[in-house]
Amino acid sequence: QVQLVESGGGLVQAGGSLRLSCAASGRTFSGYAMGWFRQAPGKEREFVAAIRRNAYYADSVKGRFTISRDNAKNTVYLQMNSLKPEDTAVYYCAADLDSTGYYYNLGTYDYWGQGTQVTVSS
Repeated sequence: QVQLVESGGGLVQAGGSLRLSCAASGRTFSGYAMGWFRQAPGKEREFVAAIRRNAYYADSVKGRFTISRDNAKNTVYLQMNSLKPEDTAVYYCAADLDSTGYYYNLGTYDYWGQGTQVTVSS
């Protein structure tokens, strides 16, 4: 069983920055692929970023968001810069225990956090 706990969400003005954190349980965290997804009201959950050996991004966030991980702290981060109102959503982190499957596919991931709200005002 893997538990994921997100933090760092909040309210920010357009153009501002936030850093999300996701703390994971489990002794083999370094072997997990980790992803960030988001879900806006009335919309489906969508891929934002993932990290395996490399980092991957949705086109909508490329150049503005950065995913990283600290295996010593069992934590994955999402640094979000130049935020836009359309980035407003609940952000979820997810763990793929065997690092297989398509990184942008929700079904690839085995465990999910509870989500953290990000609101960007115009």
